Order: sequence, then C-alpha cells, then structure tokens
Amino acid sequence: MTLADFYQYNLPFVLLAACLFGMVFGSFLNVVIYRLPLMLEASWKKECRLLLGDAASGQQDPAFNLVFPNSHCPHCNTPIKAWQNIPVISYLLLKGQCHHCQTPISCRYPIIELVTGLGFAACIWQWGLSWQALAACMMTCTLISLTMIDMDHQLLPDNLTLPLLWAGLVINSQGVFTDIQGAVWGAIAGYLVLWVMYWLFKLLTGKEGMGYGDFKLLAALGAWLGVSHIPGILILSTAVGSIIGGGYLLISRQSSNTTIPFGPFLAVAGWLSFFFGDALIAWYQHISGF
Repeated sequence: MTLADFYQYNLPFVLLAACLFGMVFGSFLNVVIYRLPLMLEASWKKECRLLLGDAASGQQDPAFNLVFPNSHCPHCNTPIKAWQNIPVISYLLLKGQCHHCQTPISCRYPIIELVTGLGFAACIWQWGLSWQALAACMMTCTLISLTMIDMDHQLLPDNLTLPLLWAGLVINSQGVFTDIQGAVWGAIAGYLVLWVMYWLFKLLTGKEGMGYGDFKLLAALGAWLGVSHIPGILILSTAVGSIIGGGYLLISRQSSNTTIPFGPFLAVAGWLSFFFGDALIAWYQHISGF
C-alpha cells in the first residue's frame, strides 16, 4: 500500500493524528510566544549596558531561553508536571486553574493549541501526506507565533519573519507552491508595497501607520505564495483589519489614535490565501478588470 492509498483509506485517522500532533506543537508555540519577546528584551538591555559601559554588563544572566527554565506557574513558581502539560486536556482536567495555587490559567493557551491542531489538519486535508503539507504546517506555526506576539507586544521579530522569508524562497526554488521567479518578485513586491504606503502615510500625516516588521511579513508571504497573491492578501487583510479594528475601537470606546497591530491581519490573510488564493485572485481580477 502506497502512502497515497493509506491517506485515502484512512483519512479520518490521518486528520485526527495531524490535529493531535499539531496540538503538541501548539503547546510549544505557547512557550515561544511568551518567552521569545522576553529573550529579545533581555538581549537588547544587555547590548545597551555594553554600549554604556555598565559594570553589570559583564555579569552572567540566569539561563532563560525556549528550553530553560522548565515550565512553571508564573504566580507560585511551582513546576508544571508532565500530566499537567497535555495540550487542551490538562486545561480541562485542571478546570482552568493552577493545580497548586488555583490561580486562573488564561484560556488562550488551549485555544492556541487547538488552533494549531486544526491548522495542521487543514494542511493535511489540502495537500495530503506530502512535503507541501509539512512546509505548510511549518508556515502555520510561524504565523500563529507572529500573530500572538504582535497582539501582545506590537512586535514582529526578525527571528521569525526573516527565516520565514528565506524558507519560502528555498522551498519555492523547487517549485513547491510557486516558481522561484514568482517567489522572488513576491518577496520584493510584498516589502516595497507596504514600504511605499508607510512613507506616503507618514508624509501626509506625520505619523507612522505601521512598523517595518509588517513589510518583512508581507515579503515572507510573497516568497511563499508568489507575487500574484500580494493584491489579494492586501485587500483581505485591510478589509478584515478595518472591520475588526473599527469594531474593537467602537466596543472599547477607545480613541481613534489607538494603535492596532496590522501583523495578525496579514498573517490570517496570508494563511487563507494558501487555501483560497486562486479564488481571491480570480475575484480581484474580476473587480479590477485585469
């Protein structure tokens, strides 16, 4: 039996396995989302101390990375045991509370795990048991991490956007999702379009409408999907961003000057373009007349 035959005759099992596997990755993404900004902040502070000649800059900081220290409750510092770290299930068993101090645990953790699992299942559904699906799962993980970090800190780290961009170019050098010419021009167009919009907005208003991380994220999406998908991603992200952002400001009664990160809308639009990109392109060509 070939891999394609196994996929065809065991589709429900394969999708369930992909979902469970993705939920495990989602648990790790929670660590990345929480710790990576703190790691970057610590690195920036250390560099500033070195530049300022601070005597404390030579001191060895406690190990803090994606592996150390072990996961623990941020309130009581009690280490989290293995059975308390099972994606989604542990949250339900613990009733959303720390086992030791009963401090509520944010529901975002199981939500991220579940969304990652569903994302993996969607990739397998779309591309089967293939290298394309594996690459799409990798992109899904990166986009989820970028979305949550940008929502928390209004930051799209180069540590994630640049590897995503280069991965897209390398993968498409083999024509996995688009040809290499489309990938290269997609990266160029993705960056330049937002760069031009940034400077036009700044010249007209004197304000910064977005950050440089948004340029790099759209460039990465262009490298993965090709230049033809850039208009669709921009239209979809702008439309969704206007609706959700406007609704948020209305409900929260905040000022129109409140900063809302654009990265999450780009990430969602880029991911949806993976699955509905051709339909988006056809729709854009229809309304634009091209």
